[in-house]
Amino acid sequence: MLKRCGRRLLLALAGALLACLLVLTADPPPPPEPAERGRRALRSLAGPAGAAPAPGLEAGAAAGALAREVHSLTEYFSLLTRARRDAGPPPGSAFRPADGHLRPQSEPLTPLDVFIAVKTTKKFHRARLDLLLETWISRHKEMTFIFTDGEDEALARHMGNVVNTNCSAAHSRQALSCKMAVEYDRFIASGRKWFCHVDDDNYVNARALLRLLASYPHTQDVYIGKPSLDRPIQATERVSESKMRPVHFWFATGGAGFCISRGLALKMSPWASGGHFMSTAERIRLPDDCTIGYIVEALLGVRLIRSGLFHSHLENLQQVPASELHEQVTLSYGMFENKRNAVHVKGPFSVEADPSRFRSIHCLLYPDTPWCPRTAVF
Repeated sequence: MLKRCGRRLLLALAGALLACLLVLTADPPPPPEPAERGRRALRSLAGPAGAAPAPGLEAGAAAGALAREVHSLTEYFSLLTRARRDAGPPPGSAFRPADGHLRPQSEPLTPLDVFIAVKTTKKFHRARLDLLLETWISRHKEMTFIFTDGEDEALARHMGNVVNTNCSAAHSRQALSCKMAVEYDRFIASGRKWFCHVDDDNYVNARALLRLLASYPHTQDVYIGKPSLDRPIQATERVSESKMRPVHFWFATGGAGFCISRGLALKMSPWASGGHFMSTAERIRLPDDCTIGYIVEALLGVRLIRSGLFHSHLENLQQVPASELHEQVTLSYGMFENKRNAVHVKGPFSVEADPSRFRSIHCLLYPDTPWCPRTAVF
């Protein structure tokens, strides 16, 4: 009797031990298929249904990724990388972008590939334009076209590319849009690859501009600049004589300057060419730079690429590091909170002699300029 009980106990212990060994040595459950992992990752990036896409993904890119069947993990990462690249922040310069993202050169550019339109008015020809002619324009006349509202024989002799728009000299919405319409048509007729607009209180660092634009294909949709607002502008669009609807979009302020690729500029033609620009501006009753953003973002669905290398008098220019002036595309000057607003840079000229600091900046960038003191310390 005892022997039988002992044998049963031993058999039970042996069975339990065998079961444990089988559990420990059994294969783990297979991992989910790569496609399922990709779909789960995309769902986690997109968040719950109806939520906004994760930071770094455009809404359209995230939606397209969710709708598309991902067949492998490699394809998923390729899709995600492409979406981030398309939605990512713009480069600063080719060698050290301000946002830290290195972007390789897309195509070689020469000064004759770029059309820089400088908007001015006759009353500022001496007060503002002469300073630009003395500094950055003197080095880049082949790139620069001046758009004004009055005849100036002295200016025409000094600078060949002067366009009298015959627009009003008033600083009104209609006058500004009139000049922008002429700028756009002249650019299209030029056949150049890039259209850049600046004001008569901007210093353009053409070397940095060429580096920036060379990192984008001019045949693709590129609209690059800096917004002056921290949110999209809200406007009312006139659809018909009796119908209005709200519209919102980002725009790059003309006070800092902006650039548009030829590929995108050609798509803008139905709303911008041959005088259509002014009628488009009247649809939203906003100035010229806002109308550019309206056409590009609201009508064509192309996103503004923001760049921290464009600067207007609407920001505190003293926060621009003097050590990074070589990388900036545009600079400006003016008044900020009732104080002089200009880049803080040491140079051969006093603040009284050079209140805009454009002469000092120019001597920093082009020390071989004849009127720059050879012993200048920056």
